[in-house]
Amino acid sequence: MPEDTPPKQPIHEGGSDFVVVSNRLPVDRISTEDSDAGWRRAPGGLVTALAPVMATRDGAWVGWHGAPDEVLEPFHHESMDLIPVPLSSDEVELYYEGFSNSTLWPLYHDVIAPPEFHRTWWDSYQLVNTRFAEAAAQAAAPNATVWVQDYQLQLVPQYLRALRPDLRIGFFNHIPFPSPEIFAQMPWRKAILEGLLGADLIGFQRPNDTANFLRSARRFLGAGVKAKQVHVKDAAGRYSHIARAEPFPISIDVCQIQELAARPDIIARSQQIREDLGNPKTILLGVDRLDYTKGITHRLKAYGELLLDDKVKVEDASLIQVASPSRERVETYKQLREDVEGMVGRINGQFDTIQNTAIRYLHHSYPVEEMVALYLAADVMLVTALRDGMNLVAKEYVAARTNNTGALVLSEFTGAADQLKQALLINPHDIDGLKNTIVRAIDLPRRESGRRMRAMRKQILAHDVQRWSDDFLNTLAQKAIRDDS
Repeated sequence: MPEDTPPKQPIHEGGSDFVVVSNRLPVDRISTEDSDAGWRRAPGGLVTALAPVMATRDGAWVGWHGAPDEVLEPFHHESMDLIPVPLSSDEVELYYEGFSNSTLWPLYHDVIAPPEFHRTWWDSYQLVNTRFAEAAAQAAAPNATVWVQDYQLQLVPQYLRALRPDLRIGFFNHIPFPSPEIFAQMPWRKAILEGLLGADLIGFQRPNDTANFLRSARRFLGAGVKAKQVHVKDAAGRYSHIARAEPFPISIDVCQIQELAARPDIIARSQQIREDLGNPKTILLGVDRLDYTKGITHRLKAYGELLLDDKVKVEDASLIQVASPSRERVETYKQLREDVEGMVGRINGQFDTIQNTAIRYLHHSYPVEEMVALYLAADVMLVTALRDGMNLVAKEYVAARTNNTGALVLSEFTGAADQLKQALLINPHDIDGLKNTIVRAIDLPRRESGRRMRAMRKQILAHDVQRWSDDFLNTLAQKAIRDDS
C-alpha cells in the first residue's frame, strides 16, 4: 500500500453480511424520458449468480459506477445496496487502461501482445486498490464475507485483511494466471502475490491456473505450499493465516438461455437471420469482444483460405462475425480493429457476389435476445481464442441448442475446453488444422453432432452459474469453520 495513503480506519457498525467487490457496479446508467438518471441491472453471469445471494444475505456491492470525475452516494437498486467508488479521469487512464489492461491483461494472456511496465501505472493501481479496500471495509458487518472479483483488484485482499482481520475474504480471478516463467517479468510480482494471499480462498478458472499461482507463490515468495494451501506470514514474519487456492470454473445462466431459445419471437428472428443471408446451407458464427486474445484474425485467415481453396463456397456458407467494441482508447485495440476490418474487406471484396456475402461483420454489442437468435441460426460456432480464462459464448451456444443440433469448434486454450470435451477442439495457431476442422464441422453427420451436443448440454446443465457461486461460497465457509476449530 503506498506509504503516503494509509488506509482509513473503517466504521462498521451494522453493515452488510455479504459484500462483493468488483471494478464495476452491477448496474448501467440509463436516461429516462424526463432526463433524470436511472439504473438498470447490467447483463452478465456474475450479476445473475450473485443477485439471489445479495437478496438473502443483506448484500452490498462495491464498484465504480462507470463515469470518471463523479462522486455518488451509496444507493439501493433491486435487492442490492450499491456503494460507488469514484475514479478520476487520470485513474481510469493509469489504473484501468494502463496497469489493468496494458500490463496485467497481456501478461496474464501469455504475452500475445507485449505488456508495458510503468511505475506511474503501478502507483495508480495501488491507490485505487486501497480505495476499494477501504470502501469494502466500511460496508462489511463484523465477521462478514467479502468476495473480491478479478485482476483489477488483486491487492484488495491484503489491504482488506489489514483493515478488517475479522472478515472472511474470497477472491476469484476470471482470467488466466500465467506460468511462473511469464509472471517473472512482472516487476511487482511479490506485491501482487502478497495481495492475493490476503484472501482465505483464491479461485481460478482452470487447474493449470491454480498450479501456476501456487508455483509462483513458492518461487517468488518462498512460501510454504502444501495441498493447495499456502501458509501466509505477516510483515514481521509471524504466521498469519492459511490461504487456499482451487479451481472453480465459471458458467452461465442456463435457464435464461433455454427460456429465450424457446420463445417464438426469438425463433422467428433466427429464421429471419437465415433469410437475410440468402438461406445458405451453413451459417458459421463468431461472437467475441474485439480483443487480440480471441483469435479473430486467425479465424478470418482460415475462412478466407477455405474460400480461396474452393473448399467452402460463398453460395453455400456465410460467416457472421460479431466483434463488440472493447477498450477503444487503448492503441493495441485500435490497431486490431483496423486489422480485422481490413481482412473482412479484402475477403468480401474477393468473394462476395450480388446475392451472397462471405462475412457479415458486425461491430456492435447486442442484447442477449439477439445473441440467442444468432445461436439458433448458426450451424457452426467458432471459438478460436488464443488464450481465454473460460469463454462463456461457447457455453451459451450449447445451452441454446435445445434440439441437440449444431457443431462447436473450440480452442483448446480456453477454460471451456476442460468441460466441453465433446467439442471439435483445435489449436488456433495451426491454420491448416483449423481449416480442416471447420470443414469437418460443416459436414458433421447429424447423428455425431447430436451425440456431441447432448453430452455437452448435460455438462452445462449440471454446472450452471448458480452452482459456481454456491461451490465457491460453500468452500469459503467450510474453510472458515476448519480454521476456527
